[in-house]
Amino acid sequence: MMPLTRQFSLWALMLAVLLSWQSAFARDLPDFTELVEQAAPGVVNISTTRVIPDRSQAFEGFGGQEIPEIFRHFFGDRFPAPPGGPGQGGERQSLGSGFVISEDGYILTNAHVVEGADEILVRLNDRRELEAELVGADSQTDVALLRVDASDLPTLNMGDSDDLRVGEWVAAIGSPFGFDHSVTAGIVSAINRTLPRDTYVPFIQTDVAINPGNSGGPLFNLDGEVVGINAQIFTRSGGFMGVSFAIPINVAMDVATQLRDDGRVRRGWLGVMIQPVSRDLAESFGMDSPSGALIADLDPEGPGAQAGLRAGDIVLEVDGEEVERSRNLPRLIGRVSPGDEAELTIMRDGERQDLSVTIGDWPDSEQSAQAPAGESDAQARLGIAVAELEQAERQRLGVDSGVLVRDVDPRGAAAEAGIMPGDVIVSLDHHAVENGRQLRELIESAPTDRAIPVRLYREGRSLFVALRLGRG
Repeated sequence: MMPLTRQFSLWALMLAVLLSWQSAFARDLPDFTELVEQAAPGVVNISTTRVIPDRSQAFEGFGGQEIPEIFRHFFGDRFPAPPGGPGQGGERQSLGSGFVISEDGYILTNAHVVEGADEILVRLNDRRELEAELVGADSQTDVALLRVDASDLPTLNMGDSDDLRVGEWVAAIGSPFGFDHSVTAGIVSAINRTLPRDTYVPFIQTDVAINPGNSGGPLFNLDGEVVGINAQIFTRSGGFMGVSFAIPINVAMDVATQLRDDGRVRRGWLGVMIQPVSRDLAESFGMDSPSGALIADLDPEGPGAQAGLRAGDIVLEVDGEEVERSRNLPRLIGRVSPGDEAELTIMRDGERQDLSVTIGDWPDSEQSAQAPAGESDAQARLGIAVAELEQAERQRLGVDSGVLVRDVDPRGAAAEAGIMPGDVIVSLDHHAVENGRQLRELIESAPTDRAIPVRLYREGRSLFVALRLGRG
């Protein structure tokens, strides 16, 4: 039997080793206290109020949207009923977060936080409440720029989201469930994530705890620099489940600069219809593995066709960046400024080729920036770009009237209804569509409190889809 003194010595040694290990482990963990002290003053709480004139319209366009259950914006489709009985109307309020990017009052947040708001209030860290003006919002990236009438505001330092690495520590400050300046932390789980209906954003995925009210708040690296805007969560329960997504700050600041300087956001346009490359297709094109975006069709007047792209080409790279999946191509082209050249690497007839394309301006980009509350536009509401049909095309397609859908905004009402590029819109709400001008007029006068039928001609057959415009 071991002597008692030796047992005590052994236990003391084990305890010393354990304490030493714990101390070393603790030293390796990040300390966020200094980051929070410096950054907290630049983080704001945002509350919005939207007046609902009629209870019967309060839920149209929210609960009826076909949004995937697991990818749900924080405030998109679950709201308490407004006060009062049917027809009495009421108000809808929501909470979110934001952060100050300039001393003269510019603030960044998510577009969905302030969407449709009649009043926007910003509460600063010193408890001041200021009414904010919506400078502009871009639904494609879910970025909104606000401004308050103030000066010498505390600002945050912007980082470079392109430098983020998977596994590094990040922290969020926001107002989950209205609890101001709550801090959560985690790591970067993945970068360059593409989500349904979010074509233009290479999301940062993290395991930072994000809940309703965090939306629009900043994501920080360990240097205290903003590297993203917390925007979405993956959830089956409605709450945090360990998977959250942030908009890279490089993307957000580019959008904010355009909204501040031009009042709108411009994106590059290639003028092509694409489809994924399956394993069988890759083999048939002489590729070792499936990658890239297969061009199924082109707008004959678009930049791609003008540069020599053909149906059957596979776009493998844009300016040296690999197109891993077809859905990455719109994002890579969209970030090229219209009028600039992009170098495409394509696969054609089993051989790689390089092709220079002068990128065009997305046909509907002038309407992509949401104007301040109260203003609307027909094309922005529908989210499509169309072309007139010549008589020969009508005869070939077997239609008496209609307009050709050239491009579809993946976040617009048309995409939600299932309208696709290449469709011919024959009628809207039982009215024949003769040309683009008439389509705009029909959209402007279309009801917003119910779905309306749209008759399409697609691949040799007619079909109807239900279009819900919601409130403009």
